[in-house]
Amino acid sequence: MYKKYFGFTELPFSIVPSSRFLFQSQRHKEALFRLQAGLGEGGGFAMLSGEVGTGKTTLVRALLKSLDKDTQTGLILNPTFSSIELLEAICDEFAINYPSGATLKQFNQSIHDFLLTSYANGTQTLLVIDEAQHLSAEVLEQLRLLTNLETDNQKLLKVLLVGQPELQQRLQMPQLRQLAQRITGRYHLLPLDVQEASLYIRHRLELAGGDSSLFSAKSLKSISEYSLGIPRLINLICDAALKRAYSLGESVPSQSSVEAACEEIMSFQTSYRPVAIEQKESRLNWLKVSSLSLAFAVASYWLVPQLMENQIQQYIVENNPAQTVTLVEEEIFPAQLQQVLSKSNNFQLAMEDLYRVWGVKASVVERLCRQGDESAFSCIQSQGKLSTLKEANVPVLLSLHREDISSYAVLYKLSNDAAQLLVAGQRVELPLDKLETLWNGEYYQVWQNYWRQTLKPNMSGPAIYELNRRVSKVLGESEIENDVYNKDLIRKVRLFQQWQGLHVDGIAGQQTLQRLERLSQDRAPSLRVTEGEA
Repeated sequence: MYKKYFGFTELPFSIVPSSRFLFQSQRHKEALFRLQAGLGEGGGFAMLSGEVGTGKTTLVRALLKSLDKDTQTGLILNPTFSSIELLEAICDEFAINYPSGATLKQFNQSIHDFLLTSYANGTQTLLVIDEAQHLSAEVLEQLRLLTNLETDNQKLLKVLLVGQPELQQRLQMPQLRQLAQRITGRYHLLPLDVQEASLYIRHRLELAGGDSSLFSAKSLKSISEYSLGIPRLINLICDAALKRAYSLGESVPSQSSVEAACEEIMSFQTSYRPVAIEQKESRLNWLKVSSLSLAFAVASYWLVPQLMENQIQQYIVENNPAQTVTLVEEEIFPAQLQQVLSKSNNFQLAMEDLYRVWGVKASVVERLCRQGDESAFSCIQSQGKLSTLKEANVPVLLSLHREDISSYAVLYKLSNDAAQLLVAGQRVELPLDKLETLWNGEYYQVWQNYWRQTLKPNMSGPAIYELNRRVSKVLGESEIENDVYNKDLIRKVRLFQQWQGLHVDGIAGQQTLQRLERLSQDRAPSLRVTEGEA
């Protein structure tokens, strides 16, 4: 309808997955790398998980296109099968002959013969199962048995499981322990942030032969916020906005058309409505209480250090009257901790615990490790070592792995030989060497925002005063009161950028300010155990 009107060669926002439209954000590149590595030499299973509409199927199609010609692939969609039906579907997908009324044993034998013949011909076999969260434990175990056929250095059948977050929970069932241990590559696909969502929309517009600047910056931001960064919802909103603009004769979609499209699409997305549409509907209420909220935020900034310890201790006692669980060092990994970790596989609930340590109730956006317009916090996913975290001296959320268990825990306190974790409402203490067997270096850190814009030389005011105060503090220089971005402040900013390995230009841009904020949290909760504590 609007294709010719806007000069497209094809529709840019079809919800039918197409690898040609794959947007290669950093997280998509990382997902492809991990899956390719997991399915490489020797690997048997890989897993890709993510919420509905985050682009899993599109990513898988791109992965399949990247495979060499010596790999044959089979794709099974929405597998609500019994064990024998799964084997039959595999045979049908790879055109494997089997007798009428075949038994489990006969299906297995036919598949094994096919895999051996393929290997002898130099062909690798990959089976992709989409919507794998629907597979029962019995069927997943049957899949594991299929991959038992192997040479000295590799599996003859490789399997990629693709599904919603429930798939991760299913693989934590005790009877699937052996299968979980065979997953050599896994990735959980998160929604796009505001910047990525804007680049995603422009990417699709350009690929479809249109003007990549068709949507204004304000419209791009609105679409990202309403959709919560879910690519499928972004596509639906953009498509609706273009249709509306066409019907109204607009040369580009107006902001009102975009907002109408957002409300039209999101009104049918029950799980997302409270975040997107209710924010819009309550804008007048927000204006009424903004002054009170600002006063509360300022008070919280100064009172959090005194209040947060009492709050978190109260939370721990309410959820675990037995107080701290102390795990002594022993040869076999403590079953008690393993049981606690099995209850902490929900990323958003774990993020709530991290914000609770700050004395803050996390919003939906903050629980996703994203930043909204009204959020006083930023969040980042990083890699590091315990020594790095000890130096930073603020609690973080750790991503932990133990055999078939993937979980999250807040690193709450850290001493020279032990760590205290908040795990599913319980405080657990364990030796550092035990923690290092669980942790591969991945963590999430939050910090309070202060600046919202780039600060440049010759600017003046409270923001510059705070910049000078903080950069002087982290550099160990005397804090001379100054609210002008002068030559001395340029020197300090350049020195800070050089120290942190950032681009050295003397301008306090987004990266510089975020790094400075993270290193100068005056009122942040402390990670290191002080004398008399513990």
